[in-house]
Amino acid sequence: MMPAARLQAAIEILDGIAAQSAGKSPGGPAEQVVNDYLRQRRYIGSKDRRAVTAMTYDVLRHRARLDWWLRRGQAETAAARQQLLAYLLLCEERDPETLRSLFDGSRYAPPALSEAETALLERLAAAARAAEPPAWVAREVPDWLAPRFEAAFGADAPAQAEALLQEAPVDLRVNTLLTTREAARAALAEEDIATTPTPLSPLGLRLDGRRALRASQAFRAGFVELQDEGSQLAALLCDARPGLAVADVCAGAGGKTLALAAAMRGAGRLLAMDAEQARLDRSALRLKRAGATFVERRAVKDLAAAEDLQGSFDRVLVDAPCSGSGAWRRHPDARWRLTPEALEGYKTAQRELLRGAAGLVRPGGRLVYITCSLLPEENRDQAEAFLAAAPDFAALPLSGIWQAVLGLPYPGADPYLTLTPLRHGTDGFFVAVFEKKEAA
Repeated sequence: MMPAARLQAAIEILDGIAAQSAGKSPGGPAEQVVNDYLRQRRYIGSKDRRAVTAMTYDVLRHRARLDWWLRRGQAETAAARQQLLAYLLLCEERDPETLRSLFDGSRYAPPALSEAETALLERLAAAARAAEPPAWVAREVPDWLAPRFEAAFGADAPAQAEALLQEAPVDLRVNTLLTTREAARAALAEEDIATTPTPLSPLGLRLDGRRALRASQAFRAGFVELQDEGSQLAALLCDARPGLAVADVCAGAGGKTLALAAAMRGAGRLLAMDAEQARLDRSALRLKRAGATFVERRAVKDLAAAEDLQGSFDRVLVDAPCSGSGAWRRHPDARWRLTPEALEGYKTAQRELLRGAAGLVRPGGRLVYITCSLLPEENRDQAEAFLAAAPDFAALPLSGIWQAVLGLPYPGADPYLTLTPLRHGTDGFFVAVFEKKEAA
């Protein structure tokens, strides 16, 4: 693809994302829109796919400041085309003459710039010289969420926000049911897929660049799974061992279920649960490929009503639905789709899941609460509220579990663990472990 054709592709994808967000077309978040667009155009080569995807995500990451500049440039709309023009001018520092040569209306290129757009570029350049955007705009944090973000990180808030604007690495978890990290790395290298070991997870490999991993033999053989290092660590801190009874109550498509299965080495009971059977069904192929055939799957809408499961498990994992603020590097559109009402809904679901999951834990067993959120109201506040309502549980310091499982210096503060892109180079994760007291 010529550079201008890449721009037109990015505009079309951004238009699709905007239509989906406005409810004018079916589909999921940006990642799905991008994948659907490229899947329907298999003639686009891998290098062009990466370039178009990177440009699209960069525009999404900078949406707040782009819209702020466009308002000051008196743009009639803040549609995808105008956002991309503002991005190229202000973030990539392309000069107006270069933009006119790219937006020339030739085959596969964007339509030529109108007189109004040429004038807009001049106003944008002048506005950028005249004023800087306010802090919440520069940090790309929704204005209603900015005070909560600053309360969470204080003086570190600007740096944390900047870290969430960076492109996330691609991490793999080695499936120790079938291979070792060294062997998996060698298998990938044979397919010219270079990796480096992750610094914290003993099971992780980090891709050097972007590759079509799912087409590799190592992936198809079940040797590796895509999983952020932070997610790997959260699963390891469940301390699932061979012979234990373990329940994953929000299993979804099975990412952490697979990690638990590997930790248990196929021995014991591992039950994957979800409110929707369709989500569990999507995990079947992944479990088979990974050799985790001992995993049971069961749809359960009301944990408290599952009488046969009460008090049955040594480990119960609640990988709770949440704002996803810890994964904004990977899903930059998620920050703009989150609303105060949605956040309240997540908090309600988290409380109910903790309450229901607690009943599944046997005395001496553990309840593990995980979110991929950086917001205290979904993390520490929920943990403290649970302990206040469940006097038969106590928080276990994560430092002790970390040392026992990983044997590395603990990178947090007890009793809970918060991983962040800035401090740890992972997605944002919160982990709390509660132990059910033995009967007196």
